[in-house]
This record gives sequence, C-alpha cells and structure tokens, in this order.
Amino acid sequence: MQLGMIGLGRMGASLVRRLADDGHECIVCDTKPASVETLAGGGVLGATSLVDLVAKLHPPRIVWLMVPAGLTGRVIQGH
Repeated sequence: MQLGMIGLGRMGASLVRRLADDGHECIVCDTKPASVETLAGGGVLGATSLVDLVAKLHPPRIVWLMVPAGLTGRVIQGH
C-alpha cells in the first residue's frame, strides 16, 4: 500500500516508521524539511510540498493528516 503522511511530529513520524517497516511505501511532507530528511529512505519518500506529495502518489491517493486539530482546515486548504 502507498500513502501520504502530512505531519511528522512524534505521532506522525512513528506511524511512518511502523508502516515502512511493514513494507508500505510512504510519501511524507512536513513544514520542517529536516523532519522529512530524517525519515527519507527505506520505503519513505520525501515531498517538498503538498502539491509534490500528491504528484508522487498513485491513484487512488490515500493521505493521512497527523496535525494538531486547530491546523487541519488550513492544511486541507493548502495555507
């Protein structure tokens, strides 16, 4: 399975590691490029933006938002 993860805080990064360890391909994006770089490799592909993340996903696209509740709407709208 391939999925995109937006938000690589403590929970998001942990989920990506577990998914990648189980053989899933994860495309990751975060406002902190260092967080993306830390996870890249071994089944994890970094994205530089939300547009880049969507472009790297194959249909049907699965995107998991792991961001604070107050930011969810802004992330979905791309702000």
